[in-house]
Amino acid sequence: MAERRAVLAALAGQQNAGKSTLFNMLTGARQHVANYPGVTVDKKYGRYQDGDLRVLTVDLPGTYSLTSFSLEERVARDFLLKEKPDVVVDVVDAASLHRSLHLTLQLLEMDQPVLLALNMIDVIERRGMRIDEALLSERLGLPVVPTVGRKGRGRAELRRAIRDYQRGSRHRPVEYGPLESDIEALTQQLSSIPELRGYPPRWLALRLLEGDEQVRKILAGLDDRSAASRISEMTAATRAAFAERHQAELTDHIMTCRDQAVTRLLDGVITEARTERATLSERVDNLVLNRFLAPFFLILTVYLIYQVSIVYGYELTTYTWPILAGLREIIAGWLPAAGFLVDPYVRALGLWLVDSANTLLNYVPIFLILFALIAILEDSGYMARIAFILDRILHRFGLHGQSTLPMILSGVFAGGCAVPGVMATKGIPDNRARMATILTVPYMNCLAKVPLYTLLLGIFFVEDKSLMMFYISTMTIIFALLVAKLLTITVLRGQETAPFVMELPRYHAPAPGAVLRRAFDRTWIYIKKVGTIVLAVAIVVFALLHFPGLSDDRKAHYEAEAQAALIQFQEAMAGNKYLEFASGDQLVPLLNFADDYRRARLNASGAEGVQAVDRRFEARSPDYFVFVRPPPGDLDARQASRALRDLGRERTTLRREMREERIVDSLLGQVGRGLEPVTQFAGFDWKINVALLASFAARESSVATLGVLFQQDADSNVPLEQRMGTETQAAGATALLAVSMILFFALYPPCLATTIMVKVQTDSYRWMLFSIVFPTALGLGVASAVYTIGHAIDVTGIQMMTIVYFTALALLLIIGLTGSRRDRSAHRRGALPLGARSSE
Repeated sequence: MAERRAVLAALAGQQNAGKSTLFNMLTGARQHVANYPGVTVDKKYGRYQDGDLRVLTVDLPGTYSLTSFSLEERVARDFLLKEKPDVVVDVVDAASLHRSLHLTLQLLEMDQPVLLALNMIDVIERRGMRIDEALLSERLGLPVVPTVGRKGRGRAELRRAIRDYQRGSRHRPVEYGPLESDIEALTQQLSSIPELRGYPPRWLALRLLEGDEQVRKILAGLDDRSAASRISEMTAATRAAFAERHQAELTDHIMTCRDQAVTRLLDGVITEARTERATLSERVDNLVLNRFLAPFFLILTVYLIYQVSIVYGYELTTYTWPILAGLREIIAGWLPAAGFLVDPYVRALGLWLVDSANTLLNYVPIFLILFALIAILEDSGYMARIAFILDRILHRFGLHGQSTLPMILSGVFAGGCAVPGVMATKGIPDNRARMATILTVPYMNCLAKVPLYTLLLGIFFVEDKSLMMFYISTMTIIFALLVAKLLTITVLRGQETAPFVMELPRYHAPAPGAVLRRAFDRTWIYIKKVGTIVLAVAIVVFALLHFPGLSDDRKAHYEAEAQAALIQFQEAMAGNKYLEFASGDQLVPLLNFADDYRRARLNASGAEGVQAVDRRFEARSPDYFVFVRPPPGDLDARQASRALRDLGRERTTLRREMREERIVDSLLGQVGRGLEPVTQFAGFDWKINVALLASFAARESSVATLGVLFQQDADSNVPLEQRMGTETQAAGATALLAVSMILFFALYPPCLATTIMVKVQTDSYRWMLFSIVFPTALGLGVASAVYTIGHAIDVTGIQMMTIVYFTALALLLIIGLTGSRRDRSAHRRGALPLGARSSE
């Protein structure tokens, strides 16, 4: 046989068979991840060189079968049919061979060039079992290569098998008994249609008889309408006749024949050393899946995830934030210097972008830890158990057991981020549940929501902080489940659903290298996809807050105020020996030096830190340093320092007034005022509107914008809680307004980065727009109802929050307890039933 110069090899296999590990073993680091065109399923491909042979390797999505129930199945099947790989490496779990060979038979029925990789062979060897690989190879008519992917065992043999692969002569993989004559007749009809020449005719016949929706669509799209109609009628007649003749469903017969074929293939292939002792996985499952203990272990796991990633991870930010703050100071030094009243746009925009990026980068330690823990749960096998435990509950509200991971990533109680949460939904096979999860995970308490909650609780609920935080952290889960139920019975009712198949893989010790690789990869994806969006949005928000800017009259007013302050400063400095360093072109640099010094002193920790700041600034400018640290006994220096502080306060006041007036008159401010007639029913004024609009760009922007709107003097250092509380309460605001804001913020549309991710995962601008409009209407409706009713019945904020909480909880329990039970018989597929566990 002439040696090929290039080969396309596809890795297929069921989930948890170690397919991705084998892919990594074959390709090493030379791999890339993209998406298949038009869908959100990962396309993972890599290359390796085997002598003079180039091998392009594609890791197909893990799938239990080649039906069309899930997006992953359709993607894998379409790739095999259209790309026609030179060899398909079917990765099977050697310890679950009976289950795994069902996919093998379907690949053979598709007439694919199959090579069997018998993975995790070490597991059965440890049990004293043996597989006769030669006999299995002979019966299947294809090469069989034993491998242990995580240890690199079998790598050379598998590469050699791919290089030397030749299609052998095979017998028919499955005989369907009394159905064979009908399959043959249908196959002949399909073979006669030129448009179907690219499809294996026997496979098409079987798929039509099993009622495959995608194959029906292929048939419906034929130009030869008479042939399509004839075949459809023939298929329907065959199904009806078989059911009447055998008193059984045709699909059940096909499934049974495949299972019997697998049994015959394995007869004498596996030599077992039977033992009555339970395996490790079985012993652990007896504990963690116990009906009474399972919830305890689940809650403990979630608690540990938050404790390690959120609590301990947040402590790491005390080390990373000084680095980011120092980087900001370095960049600020590169930018044009600040002016007396107005900063150059380059400086203002540059620092705005740096602050936006720092907000994102400050969470990187948390996400690294969080993604590493999630990878450990996945690799250990417990993540599948979490989905198994919660599926029954989540299914009642239109979600899926695999919705658990996205909810954890998004922040079940407090912490996380909706962006990786939405990204994690791609693994949910049920499209309706997947869409419901995408649209509800933003209701979770991401880290960026916590600052606003903390701010409001510190102002209005000083004595009830703990109770309010309990309400907030658990109410979001209640809201998410209720909204998911509402969506699945309305706008998502027509979405495709898939049978629920849950395989509980064996427990494994996670490989540190694989865990770290996934943690860094996922964090890098987060930084790239969110970071670019945050920076782009920051520019837009900057423009909306700065334009059209102050009128010429207002600019002249502030210039006059500034000139008066300068004259007063010069009068205070008359006759002072340090006047030469505080006049003319040196005055603004002196003021900036004083501001930098105060900021550095605030960030310094301990006496040694303060001394280090003093030394650094004295070295930077000895002439200016006497203004901020007057030498003992130098009366002129003390007088100059007082005069400079007075001028600095006046400058800060003028700059604050200018910023606030500019924001009020800005495009975003005008929108905030324009919304007041609608938001007044929820108690929101224009400042709250602007803060909430800014938080659409990034949740952190809510508190940051409020900090701009409720400003302070540079040297007063009054917390935002005190500033905002004093002003809002003076305007008549009560805790009822805080409840209204909290409820709106909990139901508010996802941030812009998350909505972009919704577009990526759904490949639909329509769903992205829906993810904005629906939560806005829902949140504003709930907030308005709560605020209006609360005023009408004259209750306090904590009383209203209690009413809302227990009303929502009662509604959740009614739906959960009265919802219909899952029909287990409808949730079977192939030979793997609901809740099936891989046998050991």
